[in-house]
Amino acid sequence: MTASAPILRIDGLCTRFGELTVHENLNMEVRAGEIVALVGGSGSGKTTLLREVLGLERPSAGTVQVFGEDVHRADAARLHALRRRWGMLFQHGALFSAMSAFDNVALPMRELRHLPEDLVRDAALLKLSMVGIDARAAQRMPADLSGGMVKRVALARALALEPELLFLDEPTAGLDPALSDAFVELIAGLHREMHLTVLMVTHDLDTLLSLSTRIAVLADKRLVAFGTAREVIRVDHPFIREYFLGARGRRALQGLADIDAPPAPGA
Repeated sequence: MTASAPILRIDGLCTRFGELTVHENLNMEVRAGEIVALVGGSGSGKTTLLREVLGLERPSAGTVQVFGEDVHRADAARLHALRRRWGMLFQHGALFSAMSAFDNVALPMRELRHLPEDLVRDAALLKLSMVGIDARAAQRMPADLSGGMVKRVALARALALEPELLFLDEPTAGLDPALSDAFVELIAGLHREMHLTVLMVTHDLDTLLSLSTRIAVLADKRLVAFGTAREVIRVDHPFIREYFLGARGRRALQGLADIDAPPAPGA
C-alpha cells in the first residue's frame, strides 16, 4: 500500500439477503488520520457494512480493502495479520463476563502477540490507565462496573494491540450526557495521541459533530452524501433534512460556529 492510498476502500459493494437488497453499488474511502462517522436510518445497513469491513460477513458483490488487502480474499494468515492492525469497540462493550477488566484487556495480547506475562501485565495496565481505569478497578468484574467504565475497559481492549485503525459501534450509546461528553473527549485525545484512523457508526448527533472529520450518510442502499458536516447538510435528501435539520439537529448544529444551516423544511 502506498503512502497516499486510503486505509479503507469499498468498491461496488452490494449486499442482498434473498430478495432484500441492503446495499447497491456502494463506494467509500477512508484516509489515514480521519474520523469518519457512518449514519443512516434504522435498517439502512450500517452495522452490516461494518461487519463486512471486519470480514465477519461477506457481501454479495464488490470489494472491501483494508490496508490494501482484500478482506474477503485474504487467507487465514493474512486476515490474522490484518486484525492485529485494527481494534473494535462494540456497542455494549461485549466484555467477557467471567473475566476481570484486566483480563479482558490482556486477552488480545495473550492470544495474538504471545508476549511474556510480565509485559502483558504492564501493557494492559497502561492501556487501562490511558482510559482512566486504575489498577484497583482493573481487578473488578464487568458486572461490578458502571456503564461508563464498561465502555472505557472495552476501549482499552480495542487499543490493546496498538492498532492503526479503530472501529467504533455506537460508542456513546447508553451513556448519560455528561459521561457521553467525557467519552467523546477521551476518544478525541486518543485519536491525536495514537494517530488513529477511525470509522464510527453512530446515531448521536453530538458525538458525530464533535468527533468526525467527514460524515457518510447511508440511505437508499448507497451513500447519498459523504463530506464534512457543512457539505452534508446542504445535500437535499429526506433523511438528511429529518436528521440534521429537525429541531434536535439544529440544536446540535448551533454549537458549530462555522456552519450556517440551511432553512428548516417548510420555512
